[in-house]
Amino acid sequence: MGGPLALVRTGDIITVDIPARRITLEVSDEELEMRRALLPERKPRFERGYGWMFTKHIRQAHEGCDFDFLETSHGAPVAEPDIF
Repeated sequence: MGGPLALVRTGDIITVDIPARRITLEVSDEELEMRRALLPERKPRFERGYGWMFTKHIRQAHEGCDFDFLETSHGAPVAEPDIF
């Protein structure tokens, strides 16, 4: 809510750099501030359920667009289950 995607306008140039894991909106900081000032104030849409969980725990594009609680960089790896 109110992030960079809310500031994109038709005709804007967006650069995607896959190796650097970067998405850049090619618009000046001054223009972005002007656009941000014009955004209406938004209230959170969800107070519970999947929508709430998504808004609180989804990671940004450069981090993989996954839930933060699914990150595997901590704790011991979990082995595959035995299947009999």
